[in-house]
Amino acid sequence: MAITPATATHSASNGTAEAIMLELVDEDGTTIGTAEKLAAHQPPGQLHRAFSVFLFDERGRLLLQQRALGKYHSPGVWSNTCCGHPYPEESPFAAAARRTYEELGVSPSLLAEAGTVRYNHPDPDSGLVEQEYNHLFVGLVQSPVRPDSEEVGATAFVTPAELAERHARDRFSAWFMTVLDAARPAVRELTGDTAGW
Repeated sequence: MAITPATATHSASNGTAEAIMLELVDEDGTTIGTAEKLAAHQPPGQLHRAFSVFLFDERGRLLLQQRALGKYHSPGVWSNTCCGHPYPEESPFAAAARRTYEELGVSPSLLAEAGTVRYNHPDPDSGLVEQEYNHLFVGLVQSPVRPDSEEVGATAFVTPAELAERHARDRFSAWFMTVLDAARPAVRELTGDTAGW
């Protein structure tokens, strides 16, 4: 079962535990160093590499996830299919596929790059800051979702109209509309004109 709180550790290949490290980048996305995960999110935030995944079903509906209440950052809010951070020297593509499987129990089909977006989104509830250089990915989900309850509180497939209704009613992550808008050209290419994205 995946563990992602900022203060958690992961096991190294030799069996010892080590802090979760992120890649720090410059404004062009070039790696300039590393930082511990929680430290990178402390105000004013350190610009670091991240990814966001948008998966769609055969009807062109977007898979949303509600972040589990135990998450250290933005718990309980709705957001895109999956998002996270590559480990240092891990490619964003590999990280996106890995975390989608860890969080939702599915391997994306036709996962494709959809550009990058840079943003600065403070989270007023936690006091943490998302200073991210975010790699965007779109793809299909073609098998049943099996969410990890420590990561995901709920999931929903939505049409653009259903998303608009839910977005007006429910709490969403601060970065959600930024990453969705940046990914829209690739989303439209994947889902076609009739899906309405």
